[in-house]
Amino acid sequence: MKTIRYILKKQIILLMMLSVFCLKGQAQVEDKLHFNVDWQMNAPISTDFADKISGWGMNFEAGYYVTPRWSLGAFLSFHTNHKYVDRQTLQLSPTESLTTDQQLSAFQLPFGLSTSYRLGQNDYLKPYVGVRLGAMYAENSSYMTTVRYYSNPWGFYVSPELGMNIYPVPDKRLGFHVALYYSYATNQTDLLTYSMNGQNNLGFRVGICF
Repeated sequence: MKTIRYILKKQIILLMMLSVFCLKGQAQVEDKLHFNVDWQMNAPISTDFADKISGWGMNFEAGYYVTPRWSLGAFLSFHTNHKYVDRQTLQLSPTESLTTDQQLSAFQLPFGLSTSYRLGQNDYLKPYVGVRLGAMYAENSSYMTTVRYYSNPWGFYVSPELGMNIYPVPDKRLGFHVALYYSYATNQTDLLTYSMNGQNNLGFRVGICF
């Protein structure tokens, strides 16, 4: 009987130790995971196709801190820029022309891997530098009265950024996220009289982090 009690006591102690270890391990994993959800403003540069600054975009990112300062993760974002072009005559070929007004639209959907490095360990402000690498799907369209012309190329995407996480209450996961970014994609488009060999953008993001 004493042997059985001794074995049961050992098993209970072992289960308690395992439970504490598992809970601690789960808490450590949760502390290393982080997420960003942002609204973004985007301005295309070096193009005359849908080059108006726009706030029609969102950003989603998830990461894991491999070290206290270095994070690896994945991202997905999307954005649309527009431009209205007054009625004009487009010379499509030596024998073809088209007179119309246009609503130009440039949709971008980049996704892939991200990495960032924290520049400090302040409890309230945590600046970082980061870079994103991946692919981008684009859809460039010209809307006319009854017709839509479009091109939907794929390309390679790279985007360095400088950002900061702001925690008003340091011991809480929820905070604010801001970032400035530049992006370049190799997508090529030839649409009517427009030609784009790559797409460049400048922008900023504002959202929440947790």
